[in-house]
Amino acid sequence: MTDPAIDLSARLDASLPTIAGLTRAPAVVLAAVVGGEMAVACDGDPAPNVHTVFELGSITKTFTALLLAEMVVRGEVDYDDPITAYLPDEARPRQATGAPITLVQLATHTAGLPRLPASFYLHALPVWLTNPYARYGLDDLYRATARTRIRHHPEGGAHYSNLGVGLLGQLLANAVAADYRDLVLDRVCRPLGMTDTGTTPGPSCATGYRRGQPVPAWEMGALAPAGILRSSATDLLRYLEAHLHPEATPLAAAVRATQVPRVAGKGKDRICLVWNHRSSRYGDVLFHSGGTRGFTAFLGFCPQASTGIAALVNTMPTRRHNMIPAAYSLLKTLIREQQAAAA
Repeated sequence: MTDPAIDLSARLDASLPTIAGLTRAPAVVLAAVVGGEMAVACDGDPAPNVHTVFELGSITKTFTALLLAEMVVRGEVDYDDPITAYLPDEARPRQATGAPITLVQLATHTAGLPRLPASFYLHALPVWLTNPYARYGLDDLYRATARTRIRHHPEGGAHYSNLGVGLLGQLLANAVAADYRDLVLDRVCRPLGMTDTGTTPGPSCATGYRRGQPVPAWEMGALAPAGILRSSATDLLRYLEAHLHPEATPLAAAVRATQVPRVAGKGKDRICLVWNHRSSRYGDVLFHSGGTRGFTAFLGFCPQASTGIAALVNTMPTRRHNMIPAAYSLLKTLIREQQAAAA
């Protein structure tokens, strides 16, 4: 439990102006769980609430990783399965690449794939400032996999790839003859009680902004598993609770599997199944961020401190206006205070 002297709601309220000032976002939502306490702080015009839905961007990748782990638990796929097992014949890589790429390599960014396929940019450039992924279809993705060339040696560490996780989600869907969008909702979101979370915009969705101008709702085409989900503070608290207390969920084994550090990341960080992992004197810190043309999101947690936060704003991240370092700093502060209170 949190120390009574620590008012979690007041802490989040006090952080709202900092996040709003950094991002110049019309709407800001902060949500946190510390021990047995949860709180949400909202600000903006129009005012968001605990059910206002924001685009998550690349945080979607953590859901795709959890879907992989869930399907491994069921015995439907295996981490070391080659991607060719779930690709149609015409989409199998024609380039000799040595050992085959595996599903777990896609989930740890160690498959050696580029960040995006070269063919992507022809589709993206006409809508680069609004919806660059929208026109990239499944046929395009399969043509790209057929022409795949390894850009980085699979043993050379992690190299972030939207293509890799986008492909992973499609392969998981192929394995059970389903659509990724339905599969991730049925296998991950609904079992965790995340009823606000979806893959298409609805009436509860905030409007995204880029440099003060509204942008259309984010689309992802065939790379949907890398960034299509949108969610609310209420649902992200459920998601954080599931990662802090897997034993209380129907996905316990799968959730635990996503939190195991597997490969080297940047600096001293490591990569789990998608999640970034950082060791600290307070415990393991796992985190991921996401950005679309109109939104920025951050999610992080520390199981040992039973602490996690979600930060959501409806404006795209830029070098000058980026809330992710501030959100990570807030997470560290809450972890430190919780551990001190428990000592």
